[in-house]
Amino acid sequence: MGEFMNKVEVLRHDDHRYYHQCRINQTLHLVSAISFVVAYGLLFVDPAAAAIVGWLVGMVTRQSGHIFFEPRGYDRINQATDSHKEAIKVGFNMQRKSVLIGIWLMLPLLLGLSPSLFGLIQPEDGLQGYVHDVGLGWLALGAGGLLFRTVHLFFLRSPAWGLAWATKIITDPFHNIAIYWKSPLALLSGQRYDPMQAEEIEARA
Repeated sequence: MGEFMNKVEVLRHDDHRYYHQCRINQTLHLVSAISFVVAYGLLFVDPAAAAIVGWLVGMVTRQSGHIFFEPRGYDRINQATDSHKEAIKVGFNMQRKSVLIGIWLMLPLLLGLSPSLFGLIQPEDGLQGYVHDVGLGWLALGAGGLLFRTVHLFFLRSPAWGLAWATKIITDPFHNIAIYWKSPLALLSGQRYDPMQAEEIEARA
């Protein structure tokens, strides 16, 4: 168990130092994390609503931080190019995310054109039913994306690394709240980027 949790911590550490240097991005991740915690609670009450909150609030704020605010040039802290970081990214890099986001955007359109998804589901009635079906579709997409990449990592690395990544993703909301709750205060004080230092990063590795 200790070795497994060490793998989870390595993935968390790399994710933070490579992809969360901007305080705006960290703050948006805090908002995203809180919304995902709410979505986790809604899973036991209304799974479709949980998916809508998770995707429309959690994923939009999270990915907006990466796309619009996180620096994409040469990373002086880690002495790595953006292309290098994208190539070694364990989870969803920008290319994989673009595919996932494309499917996410297409699902409501497909349900509008074919409420039964071409005979795959029994559609609900009315606008409320349509929104409910969209939510369930997004829930299936999120679960499917998580499962697909986890199994993919079984073959790329090992089952242990795949399960470690899945554990990291599922627990990210709680971890993000724990490490980014001060980010809005730092941002308001005028600190655009986390003052990470290469020596500190190496010490935490």
